[in-house]
Parts: sequence; structure tokens; C-alpha cells
Amino acid sequence: MAPVLFDTSVYIGALRRAGNAGLLFRRWTGDSPLWISSVVLEELYAGALPRDHAILEKLERDFERAKRILVPSLSDWTLAGKVLERLAQKYGYENIGRGRLTNDALLAISAGRLGITILTANPRDFARLAEFRPFSWQSVDVGGP
Repeated sequence: MAPVLFDTSVYIGALRRAGNAGLLFRRWTGDSPLWISSVVLEELYAGALPRDHAILEKLERDFERAKRILVPSLSDWTLAGKVLERLAQKYGYENIGRGRLTNDALLAISAGRLGITILTANPRDFARLAEFRPFSWQSVDVGGP
């Protein structure tokens, strides 16, 4: 099975459903190796409350031990900038719109480089990014029962 990683939106949505998060993660990943991106870790830490730090630190340690942390390379950064410029030209995004998409673009470009599928609860932005740089992604539903 191809490796997968969750976008920040999936972690946030699933963790809000605390008791079912593990079941949701297993349902979405199956037998696929699970990765995490340094971009996702940054976003999770940036939005975390102090009480959540221990959970995030354990998450980081576990993925580091497994050697499954995806870190964008220099070429990922530059290609993300080029994709964002093309997206802005097509959709008329102002600078703040491109800034908002920077992390998603880095995630898409770096995951695409290694053939990792992104699972996201934010399909709109990833669909638009995929118009300019093909990568594998799927939408998952973090709501519901």
C-alpha cells in the first residue's frame, strides 16, 4: 500500500472526537504506512493549548523514531512558490490568500515528491493545488457519528 499522511485538518477534526480518533485513523489508513509532515507538526504546535503539548511531543517522537517525518526540501519550497503564483493568477488571490495556502502547497509538493497520499478534510484547497501540480490526495469526513 502507498504511504499516507494526514493534513492538519484531519488531526484537528479527529482529535475533537477524542474517543473515536484511533478508530478513524485506522479506518482511513488501513495497512498503509502513516507519515507526518513537519508542516503539519508546525501547524499543530502553533494552534495547541499548553495542555496539548505532551500529546504533540509524543506524536513527534513516535514519528521520528519510525523515521516517517516528511520535511520539505529547497526544491519543494521553490516549486510551492511557483504553484502559488500560478494559482493566484488563475483565481485572483491576493497576497494573504497565497500566504494562507503556503503550508498546504508545501505539504502537497513534498508529499508528491515521495508518492505519499494526503488525506484531508479540506478538499477545496488541495483540489486547486492539484490543478497546477499533480499529487495524490483524498478527502475524508471527520464529522458525523
